[in-house]
Amino acid sequence: MTDEEQVGIVLVSHSAPVAQAVAELAKGLAAGGATAPVAAAGGTSAGGLGTSTELIAEAARAVDRGAGVALLVDLGSAVLTVKSMLADGDELPPGARLVDAPFVEGAVAALVTASAGGDLDTVEAAATDAYGYRKT
Repeated sequence: MTDEEQVGIVLVSHSAPVAQAVAELAKGLAAGGATAPVAAAGGTSAGGLGTSTELIAEAARAVDRGAGVALLVDLGSAVLTVKSMLADGDELPPGARLVDAPFVEGAVAALVTASAGGDLDTVEAAATDAYGYRKT
């Protein structure tokens, strides 16, 4: 897989600042070189709390490098929004996938794995494995 074919990551949150902060955190923790493309898609188009299909689609197109796009979401209606977009089939790039993972830990694991050249299945597995991260 070439650099141009990396998996892209989209972080969908009800809050633009939260999505952006998690993207910056993931980039910082994946340091050590160039990272895979990651974009925040938070809030509504008007800047409020919620989700926006337009912002999500724009972010997915921005990170699409031909190897798939992993979409990680924060809360319930963001899940429904992304599922609806995937069902419609024309708003997201081919190979876009909703990843069931914790938002922060999953984002870090997904970005680290994508940056190391992991394919979409490997990126999804790494993000999903973050459910097992114990803090005690």
